[in-house]
Amino acid sequence: MNFDTFEPVYEAILADFGFDRTGDERARDVAADLATPFPLDRLGDWEGETVAVAGAAPCLADEVALARDADVVVAASTAADVLVDRGVAVDCMVTDLDKNPETAAELTREGVPVAAHVHGDNIPAVRQWLPRFADEWTLATTQAAPVGPVQNTGGFTDGDRAAFLADHVGAGELVFPGWNFDDPDVDPMKARKLDWAARLLRWLERRRGEEFDILDGRREAADAALREALGDRFDD
Repeated sequence: MNFDTFEPVYEAILADFGFDRTGDERARDVAADLATPFPLDRLGDWEGETVAVAGAAPCLADEVALARDADVVVAASTAADVLVDRGVAVDCMVTDLDKNPETAAELTREGVPVAAHVHGDNIPAVRQWLPRFADEWTLATTQAAPVGPVQNTGGFTDGDRAAFLADHVGAGELVFPGWNFDDPDVDPMKARKLDWAARLLRWLERRRGEEFDILDGRREAADAALREALGDRFDD
């Protein structure tokens, strides 16, 4: 996924939430001053592999085996803690530094790549935590246009960004332990973000010619929302 392809979706997200693009760009520029280049081959060889994209929903505790059986495990946010506590090695963590940045920092010091995402609402966390990460194992990401060492491989929430990252580096099958789009315990803003995560995963599976089990029963609604947001660009 390159930014030119992702930008129409990014613009739709900004419009839907009323987010400020300049805030994202400001955060990106802060990260660009703190980060170092991260060649994506440093992630390891995910080409053709089964990649578990682990979400942080409570059901992850019951779906650990799906991650354990995968070739590669990419954990979104606190999913990393759940998996490590159950003896499942994490190959990459994706986070916007809002819940468990200590885990992310420790993983980088252990030689595990962490995709640290920056956006308009987390600049203080970026300034506080990026200097504590091991540079060699930190991939700084943005949802705005990439600059310098800060990359954009697509996605919006930690979970769907993990899926887009896996796709970007050539993953084979994607599996999804720990996902629940209907979690009753999340606040309204998080629920809206989960709706967008479903739409983005639908967009990704269309591009991949693949079907993700977690989208069963959601494709028609996701397609309608994407078509409304993107107009003629929906089928690009």
